[in-house]
Amino acid sequence: MKKLEYLSKSAAQTQKLAGEVLKETLSIKKRKNGIVLALEGELGGGKTTFVQGLARALGVKEKITSPTFVILKRFMIQDSRFKNLYHIDCYRLDNIEDLADLGFEEIIKNPENLVVIEWADKIKSIIPKDAVWVKFEWKEEKKRKIMMDNSQYPILNFQ
Repeated sequence: MKKLEYLSKSAAQTQKLAGEVLKETLSIKKRKNGIVLALEGELGGGKTTFVQGLARALGVKEKITSPTFVILKRFMIQDSRFKNLYHIDCYRLDNIEDLADLGFEEIIKNPENLVVIEWADKIKSIIPKDAVWVKFEWKEEKKRKIMMDNSQYPILNFQ
């Protein structure tokens, strides 16, 4: 299992890192399921900032905010291997069945989807085994330690 670590000193660096992770993700061979990035970390850790960087790199023009109250947002993507970016926030999720009602299983099975899940540790039991886990730790006011387990996709290397 290979763990990668990165120290971000600003929101801009976190977003840039997300763009680099996206470039590497796009190089993963076509699969029969979607690619899932499972994000975990405390409040203010940089998870939403990371998703903003991914969305920007995918060409999403809409403002990206955490879908804490709606749980799931879909963004259609143009000119990319992925046709949809799904941003899921499990912070306020009461039970896993709520995700089933939103079509979670179908979403993660579609190879045209890039699925990013904030607070993924709350639903660990239903996260695909080949998900890329990204952990965020708050270090100082603007510094964040970002750790990624790329054991499923050794091609991913953002150092």
